[in-house]
Amino acid sequence: MSYSFYLGTMLLPVAPGKLTLKINNGNKTYCLMNEGEINALKAPGLTEIQLELLLPNTEYPFAVYKNGFQKASVYLAELERLKITKQTFQFIVSRVLPDGSVPFDTNITCSLEEYSIVEDAEKCGTDIMVSVSLKQYRSYGTKKCKVKKKKKLSISKLRKTKGVHIKDPKRKAVAIVNNCYEIKLTKSMTLYNLAKKVYGKGELYTIIAKANGKTESSGRGKVVLWKKSKKLKKGEKVLVPVKYYS
Repeated sequence: MSYSFYLGTMLLPVAPGKLTLKINNGNKTYCLMNEGEINALKAPGLTEIQLELLLPNTEYPFAVYKNGFQKASVYLAELERLKITKQTFQFIVSRVLPDGSVPFDTNITCSLEEYSIVEDAEKCGTDIMVSVSLKQYRSYGTKKCKVKKKKKLSISKLRKTKGVHIKDPKRKAVAIVNNCYEIKLTKSMTLYNLAKKVYGKGELYTIIAKANGKTESSGRGKVVLWKKSKKLKKGEKVLVPVKYYS
């Protein structure tokens, strides 16, 4: 069987005599009090690749080149470039049987982890041996996550809000129903505008809508929520949650 090895676009002049692909384990083991040790199956870890390259400094009939003979320094320069530029590349192994059929191919996106350059005059003469370690690379992306902060609506702030009336606690305690202030509107406004007044953001109208949701009279148990354009009338009582996320 003939082999062709590529590191990115670089065709290796001599196919390595040995290739090792290690598929790492991602499973986790845990000890339960009554059940003993268990194995939680996870996705496999990143594949590690080990191979040794022969880089000739002499032209051999068994060596293969894209554009004629290239000395070992050309391949060493490419390995250095891959490492310094922190680039990923495709590790490709093409296999062809004597009858011309292809049993299978290897094509893995990799990073160059480390490599060792060995000059052994007794074994290799003027040629260079390079021991290379590659690791599978999986692309990923990061997402920005905005954490909502839990806030508490100040009664003093609510009391100063125009269009909203709350009884003076000196005369009568402020009515709190299901962790909500019970307010009375002194003028008509939309639900969106009410949320903007009390919370500072009209987009938080859903908080008020959920607090004032009513179950359908049909008996199906479905809760009907106010829309942001809901027109709230003067004198109407509305529940405004004390705690909210913003």
